[in-house]
Amino acid sequence: MAVSISAVVLLGILVFVLIRGGSVRLLPALTCAGFGFFLASTGAAPLITTAIGTVTGWISSI
Repeated sequence: MAVSISAVVLLGILVFVLIRGGSVRLLPALTCAGFGFFLASTGAAPLITTAIGTVTGWISSI
């Protein structure tokens, strides 16, 4: 749970910086957020969560 909240905060900050810097416009950012929201309700969500947990576990062991 703590890893997913940290990832959400980190990605939120990254999106904010990209929008403010002009690299990403607001509509494409909202489209990507909507895609992520709907992706979370599919069967791929547990696989993605497991993959992110594995990568963060690997990084923390370094």
